Amino acid sequence: MLNAKIGKVGKVLVCGMKNVGKTALIEQLVYGNVNTETELHPTIEDIYVASVDTGRGGARETLRIYDTAGLQGEQAAQLPRHYLQFPDAFVLVYDPTDPRSLDMLADIKTDIDKHKEKKEVPVIVLANVRARSKKDTPPTTPIPVESVMDRANNWCQRERIKHYTVNVMERPSLYEPFTVLCARLHPPQTKSTFPQLRQVMQNRQKSEV
Repeated sequence: MLNAKIGKVGKVLVCGMKNVGKTALIEQLVYGNVNTETELHPTIEDIYVASVDTGRGGARETLRIYDTAGLQGEQAAQLPRHYLQFPDAFVLVYDPTDPRSLDMLADIKTDIDKHKEKKEVPVIVLANVRARSKKDTPPTTPIPVESVMDRANNWCQRERIKHYTVNVMERPSLYEPFTVLCARLHPPQTKSTFPQLRQVMQNRQKSEV
């Protein structure tokens, strides 16, 4: 047991506008303890560790999930730079009842692309259809959810990123996006044929001697 190999821990940053349900989403995914009566306080920064199914015969891998403070107002496109440099993947969350939260994701995605330094960094987008509580202030001008989500689908297709619809009150709706993301961060290892080739070369050299 002491010699067990410790695999790579994937670092995932969850970000988006304030009040889109990021913390509730993570709490529900990791602990399954969020309901309509749950009271969550504004996040400054939190870190969660989750063991996630990769969808490969029960294999599980570890994700370290970083919850960030919600952006608002002039903070659009101003995700702190250190958040853009260390993650292995990003989860962008928006509220389809508030188109401003979707617009902010475009700015965040632009910043991610600028700082990813040519390495492939998976990005997924989550539409949280149960993002707001009754006490939250609704958008000043309601826009049909279908219109916002159609726009989100079109944008994600252009950016070639996955778009999922989730409901923070329905834990199973969160499984697929994080399972797919975990599988991308922990691809199956293929056995190299180089040791066998090396052995063949060694045998050939001995026979020549």
